Amino acid sequence: MAEKGYESLKIENIVASGVIADAIDLENVSEKIKNCELNTKRFPGAVYRIENPKIASLIFSSGKVVLTGIRKKSDLRPGLEIIMQSLRDAGVETYDVPQVAITNMVCSYDMGRYINLNKVVITLNLENIEYEPEQFPGLVYRIDDPKIVALLFSSGKIILTGGKNIEDIKRGLDFLEQRLENIM
Repeated sequence: MAEKGYESLKIENIVASGVIADAIDLENVSEKIKNCELNTKRFPGAVYRIENPKIASLIFSSGKVVLTGIRKKSDLRPGLEIIMQSLRDAGVETYDVPQVAITNMVCSYDMGRYINLNKVVITLNLENIEYEPEQFPGLVYRIDDPKIVALLFSSGKIILTGGKNIEDIKRGLDFLEQRLENIM
């Protein structure tokens, strides 16, 4: 297939998770690190927000961490390093090499044309589709390979989630456009 354009494909959010330490004293960390909040009545971890790059991190006493709100893959490493340095400065013994990887990417895409969702439901395999317009205006399409979930809206806008890299997202989008080609 010739190189196709993905001009409107945009990363909306990247989620990464993993382990950065054997244990973390959340009380101590939340007292010593600015912008780090701990409210164990509401959530079992500390929430630490950094501004540049803009990332929200959920830090757990087990040493596990979840990073979210990342807009560019290139922001993951420097953001993680800032978070780990803040933890070290607060007295946490972090791993030299964090075991953190991207677990989910959320992207948006505009097909540039109207999608007749009712026609999609009638034409495509119902096993992979959920569409209840009274509950939610989008059609949920589950792609098996790559394992991507696409939300299709009649406006032509699509939200793709579940990919671990942009290549997965593009493969899912190519599959989806191929399936929709004959319908539209």
